[in-house]
Amino acid sequence: MPGFWWVVAATLVLGLVAVYLVWTAGRVGRLHARAELAARALEAHLLRRAAAAAVLAERRYGVELYAAARIALDAEPDEREAAENDLTRQLRAVELDPTDPDCEAVIAASRRLALARQVHTDLVRDARAARGRPLVRLLRMGRRRPWPRYFDIDDPTLTVPADVPTG
Repeated sequence: MPGFWWVVAATLVLGLVAVYLVWTAGRVGRLHARAELAARALEAHLLRRAAAAAVLAERRYGVELYAAARIALDAEPDEREAAENDLTRQLRAVELDPTDPDCEAVIAASRRLALARQVHTDLVRDARAARGRPLVRLLRMGRRRPWPRYFDIDDPTLTVPADVPTG
């Protein structure tokens, strides 16, 4: 009879370890999926801002801003960060009037982009931290997915001049 309790205790411990491992693997998978969804949302916001900047440049501000917006729209994934940083610099060089609907669209798109970038950065950080844990690395729980990558761009938030009243 005393050996029976050892079997029950060992089975219970193995069951708890198995539940923990399944939970950890599920968490790593969920964090990766959320980071991928955030990357897609970030991409959509990048495209919206570049399109709004292209419309603004066509109507008001000329060739340099339009060229930066078109380059950002047409950029390949490995060129995307540099193109977006260039577009941000071009947008900051232009004095935007928040009462103009085209400028307002660019300002709003830039604010949404800043929020999407922050969410993406937070989720990538969490996914990399979960995947970097010793047990996860030892059991190779994230091996089916590539490491999530940060999207490193300047802060895309545009400032509005203080003397212009906002609606």
